[in-house]
Amino acid sequence: MKVLVVNCGSSSVKYTLFEMDSEKKIAWGIVECIGLPEAYYKRQTSGSDEQKDSVKVTNHMEAAELIIKNLMAPETGSIKNIDEISVIGHRIVHGGDKFSKSVLVTEEVKDGLKECFSIAPLHTPGHYEGILAVEKMLSGIPSVLVFDTAFHQTIPDYAYMYALPYDLYEKDHIRKYGFHGTSHNYVSQRAAAMLGKPIEQTKIITCHLGNGSSLAAVEYGKVIDTSMGFTPLQGVVMGSRCGDIDPAVIPYLINMNKDYADPEALNVLMNKKSGLLGISGLSGDMRTIVKAVAAGNKKAKLAFEMLCYSVKKYISAYFGILNGADALVFTAGIGENSPSVREQICKNLSAVGIEMDVDKNNEPSSSERFVSTESSKVKIMIIPTNEELMIARESKRVLTNG
Repeated sequence: MKVLVVNCGSSSVKYTLFEMDSEKKIAWGIVECIGLPEAYYKRQTSGSDEQKDSVKVTNHMEAAELIIKNLMAPETGSIKNIDEISVIGHRIVHGGDKFSKSVLVTEEVKDGLKECFSIAPLHTPGHYEGILAVEKMLSGIPSVLVFDTAFHQTIPDYAYMYALPYDLYEKDHIRKYGFHGTSHNYVSQRAAAMLGKPIEQTKIITCHLGNGSSLAAVEYGKVIDTSMGFTPLQGVVMGSRCGDIDPAVIPYLINMNKDYADPEALNVLMNKKSGLLGISGLSGDMRTIVKAVAAGNKKAKLAFEMLCYSVKKYISAYFGILNGADALVFTAGIGENSPSVREQICKNLSAVGIEMDVDKNNEPSSSERFVSTESSKVKIMIIPTNEELMIARESKRVLTNG
């Protein structure tokens, strides 16, 4: 059984083709910068090296056509005809309160997804265009929508509600939704397996740290709280996002600076010009920040410390909410690849049973591993995330169960 996983952004189409009997990747790639002169197509198969070519694609339909043709190319393709694909799994960032679990695509489902445009305007329209493109190119093959927000649907109301007038929740659906759910789901399952326990007997704090970052408190396999909120802006300091701030800063900025009377200007400020980038003035990329810290850059050091401190605060809060934890998991770009960030976050957390083995933490590896001391009550793990595989599994499950 083959499953094609598709992740459409506003200007990109990313894909992975899986053989589900072995859960191995057959082919993968991305069409990036759709509609721009610098558009390119980067792809690879399990039996070949990566290739990258400049391409001319003006929309998602053309990108999907390019990908399908490449998958079926006589000499270099991975399938002989489209019927080899049993189901297509689409990653969807935001399901709002319309979708609490993965679903087969129907006309009714597509109409419901369009109703979510307003709460994720940067992501959902691109997802929708991708669905239409794949439907046209792979006519007759069922599609499944897998929502980043779905794993967080178990959060209790007292944790997902904001203390605003209740009718804003009823009329405008303003509440915490949470994101990176597919990643948190995958790594929490892997953590339970590494602990040798059923996930229903575990308490795990998962840290998805990348350009966008979020934490989740996972109790017995179910999320009871997460750091991102109504949008991916809430929570810890991120690459270019500010994370938690006093909401009164917003009307203050509007009153003090006429440039911020425009809501979009505020949105750009908090989402694209803040975080590591805004504090350091250098970059939102942690690799650049770490190098600048080593070179003695004070603003880079401040940005580094602010990010780590904000993560440590959420870990401490979730330890209290869970009444203890079996494991602390680091994943995603920064979580998997930045020893200095992990070390700084875990420093001085021995009071809650978190003790890092610094030598293990500094060992270069891309494998799942423990980096806690033997005596640490809370096991510290690094688990590479695999959202694409999780989407493929979900798509297979939904297709099998109808």
